[in-house]
Amino acid sequence: MTVTPVSVRPGLGRGTRIGYAAGSLVPGAFGTVPGLLLLPYLTDTLAVAAGLAGLLVLLPKAWDVLLNPVAGRISDRTTSRWGPRRPYLLVGGLGTAVTFAALFAGPLDGAAGAVYVTIAFLATATAFAFFQVPFVAMPAEITAGSADPYRERTRLMTWRIAVLALAILASGAAAPAIRDAAGGGLAGYRVAGVAIAVLIAAGALASFWGTRRAPVGTVHESEPSLRRQLAVARGNRPFALLLACFVVQAVGIGAMLAGTDYVAAGPLGDAGATSLLFVCFVGPALVVMPLWERVGARIGKRAGYLAGSVLFGVGALLVALGLLVGLVPVLLATALVGVGYAGQQVFGLAMLPDTIAADEAVTGRRQAGVFTGLWTGGETLGLALGPGLFGLVLQLGGYRSGVDAAAQPDSARVAIALGFSVLPAVIVLGALPLLRRYDLTPARLAALTTPTHGEP
Repeated sequence: MTVTPVSVRPGLGRGTRIGYAAGSLVPGAFGTVPGLLLLPYLTDTLAVAAGLAGLLVLLPKAWDVLLNPVAGRISDRTTSRWGPRRPYLLVGGLGTAVTFAALFAGPLDGAAGAVYVTIAFLATATAFAFFQVPFVAMPAEITAGSADPYRERTRLMTWRIAVLALAILASGAAAPAIRDAAGGGLAGYRVAGVAIAVLIAAGALASFWGTRRAPVGTVHESEPSLRRQLAVARGNRPFALLLACFVVQAVGIGAMLAGTDYVAAGPLGDAGATSLLFVCFVGPALVVMPLWERVGARIGKRAGYLAGSVLFGVGALLVALGLLVGLVPVLLATALVGVGYAGQQVFGLAMLPDTIAADEAVTGRRQAGVFTGLWTGGETLGLALGPGLFGLVLQLGGYRSGVDAAAQPDSARVAIALGFSVLPAVIVLGALPLLRRYDLTPARLAALTTPTHGEP
C-alpha cells in the first residue's frame, strides 16, 4: 500500500525540511565509511588479498539489490499511527547503528576475520535497507499535496543534500582521524566504528522526530510481487533512464571513495591526507548547494544534472594531473569534484520524485516504495561495485596486502592513481548518454495530470 495526500497546502515547514534532511546522517555515514575504510581494513589490517577484499565489500551490498525492493513493498503495506514510512526510520536506523558498531569490532584477523566482516556487513546492509527505502520514498509523498510540488522537491532535496554533505564530511574526515588517534590497527578501527554508529543513531532519531508533522495521506494497495515491481519500473521510461545513469555513476563515485586512503598513503606519501581529501571533497558542496538550486530553477534539473556530472569528471581528470605535482593541486581538483558531486546528488534525487509523480498521473497509484526500493538497491550496488572494481585494479597492479605503502611496487602506485582519478572520470562521463531521452520537464509533468495524458 502507498500514500497519497488528499489536499493542496502550502510548502513544507522549515522544521519538517530540517527533520527529514537529518536522516541523511544515516546514508551519509553508511555510504562513506565502509567505502573509505573497509577495503584498507581488510587488505592492510586483516591481510586479505586485494581482489578478495573487493569481493567481500561487494557481496553484502549486492544483497540489497534483492532486498531493497522487498523493503519498499513492505513499507508500502505498513499501517501504523506513525504512517507507513516513519517506523522504519526508527527501527532501521537504530538497527544500522548497532550492526555498524559490530562491523569493526571483530575479535579475529586473517580469514576468520574476513568471514566475520562479511556477516556483520550483511547484517548492516539489511538494517540499512529498511531505513533507506522508506526514507527515500517520503519526498514524493509529503510534497504531492503542495501548491508547487516540482519546486518543493528541489527545496527538500537541497536541505537533504546539505546534511548529506555534512554527514560525509563528519564521518569521512573523522573516521580515519579517530582510527589513527586510537592507535590504528584493530583497536583503532573499533573505536572509529563506535563513533560513527553514534552519528548514525543520531540521524535516525532526528529524522523520526523531525517528520512527525509531515503529511501522511491515504493508504492504497501496491504491486504484490518483485516481478510486478520490475515491470512497473520498466514501463516508466524517465525513471529507468535516470536510475541507469545514477547507478553507473555510483560505481565511479564508489571507486574514488575507496581509493582515498590508498592515495593518501601511497602516491601522496601522507596518510593524514585522507581527512584533507574528504574536507576538500565535501566542504565546497556546502557552499555551492544554494547555487545548484538556482541553476536548477534557471536551466532545469536535467541540465543541472549534466553540468554537475561534467564538473565531477573534469575534476577527477585534473586529480590525475595533480598527482604528478603534489598535494595542493590534488586538493584543489578534489574540491572541483565535490562541487560536481553536489550537483549530481541534488538533481538526481530531485528528479526521482518527479518520475514517481509521473507514474501516479498515468496509473492513478502512488507506488513510491516500488521505485525507491529499486533506486536505493541500484545505488547501493553501484557504490559497492566501485570498491570491488578498485580492488580489482589493485590486484592487477600487483598490490601487496599487509605491506607498508612505501614497500608497494611502482605498478601498484600507478594502479592506485588511475583507480582514484581516471577510472571514476571515465565512468561518470560515460553514463551521461543514458539521459539523452529523459524528457520529464515541468511542462510535461503538468500535462500528465490532465485527463488526456499519456505514458510517462
